[in-house]
Amino acid sequence: PAFGTTVELFEKLRVLGIDPMRYDATCPFVEKVWKRSAELGSRGYTVVIHGKHTHEETRATFSHARLAAPTLMIRDMAEAKLLSRYLRQEIPLEQFETDFTARYSADFRVDPHLKKIGVVNQTTMLATETQEIAELLKQTMAEVYGISRLSEHFADTRDTLCYATQQNQEAVYGLINSGGDFAIVVGGYNSSNTSLLVELCEQKVPTFHIEDANEILTKNSIRHLDFKSGEMRVTESWIPSKREPIQIILTAGASCPDALVDEVITKIATFLGVEDKIALVLDPYSQGLGENVQLVSIAKGAYHIEIK
Repeated sequence: PAFGTTVELFEKLRVLGIDPMRYDATCPFVEKVWKRSAELGSRGYTVVIHGKHTHEETRATFSHARLAAPTLMIRDMAEAKLLSRYLRQEIPLEQFETDFTARYSADFRVDPHLKKIGVVNQTTMLATETQEIAELLKQTMAEVYGISRLSEHFADTRDTLCYATQQNQEAVYGLINSGGDFAIVVGGYNSSNTSLLVELCEQKVPTFHIEDANEILTKNSIRHLDFKSGEMRVTESWIPSKREPIQIILTAGASCPDALVDEVITKIATFLGVEDKIALVLDPYSQGLGENVQLVSIAKGAYHIEIK
């Protein structure tokens, strides 16, 4: 899969006597993280992975990284701050196992393996959060060992961030800052990067996370995954009733086909009686916009739609 898979899976198949036919569809950005992790290990650095330790990609990255270096997984800024306290030796080392249970490699030892670190990430995490975590740990190392010796203890790994995911996230920042009545995020309910886009939109406007256009039941009802409860729900009167133009923020997860996004746009337009105008807007050969409809593409797959 695009997320890659673990070394353990192929070992399990070997033990079972299974020789699989293999098609490697691992994303090159994921492979780049694996290669950088191996390079860090060859230079004596411990690999710190920013990611969800239950996610397929993080498990795969951990599996490959641990072959070359002591490896540790951290989930968020809160855990990065906790790790920072260990770097400063503010917490007894024997407590580390409790705080990071099942999230470090078998050969990992707090001392000496936290004396040289490099940060990589699950490519679908918020790039800005990875950068903030790396900066926090970098500053901590500078305080502990001094600026002049920083490069001996902290490796710069900014080049491993996935620019495709980062561009998508930056486009959403642009969307929510441009204003809107509500947001629709299209993508799988178990998609990590889609959930992060929902989280970003939720900070500004009511947000509906749907898998496809089938979740838009009627002009008055939409079925969606509720971000806070994690449960499916149906929301009534989701399109505001007002005389002014309706402004809709629309974006999608990284692996969501553009065709699904177009179907969502078309279905909303049908309920609002402007489907002929939207068809003109979505026509790649059209030279003009539909009357009373404005669709601005902030970035590939990210739209701000205004319907009068």
